[in-house]
Amino acid sequence: MELADILAERAVLFCTDITAKSQLFEVLAERAAELTGHPKAELLDAITGREELGSTGLGNGIAIPHGKIAGLNGVTALFARLEQPIEFDAVDDQPVDLVIMLLAPTGAGADHLKALSRVARLLRTESVVEDLRRLSDPDRLHAVLTEPLATHYAA
Repeated sequence: MELADILAERAVLFCTDITAKSQLFEVLAERAAELTGHPKAELLDAITGREELGSTGLGNGIAIPHGKIAGLNGVTALFARLEQPIEFDAVDDQPVDLVIMLLAPTGAGADHLKALSRVARLLRTESVVEDLRRLSDPDRLHAVLTEPLATHYAA
């Protein structure tokens, strides 16, 4: 599974005024509602409910909040690059500025895990993370995120 398959151009955001995790989740849920047609409240509940089980802040300023949604057509990703890092209760206690939110249909265990694995692998690639932190244009961010992973290792 490539990120290009689940990350629409309109699903990439550069956020200049986010100051808290709850505010970020509101913004992401609103955009996800526009993209999926599902109610914002349902999407927000899924993400905050998962986050209550434990932070999805992985460390190094990266978080992958995720949730399962009944009736969703397929795995959907959204990306937010925050101008100012926010407190996220990450495992390394560092603030977060790169966020990929994954939404999956309720019964999509394997696809959900493939998407999580793909995103985690991409965000372990130092050159990708550097590019994402350097850029602010959503189109350019989308291009970095959707390049085949092998491209990042070819240089």
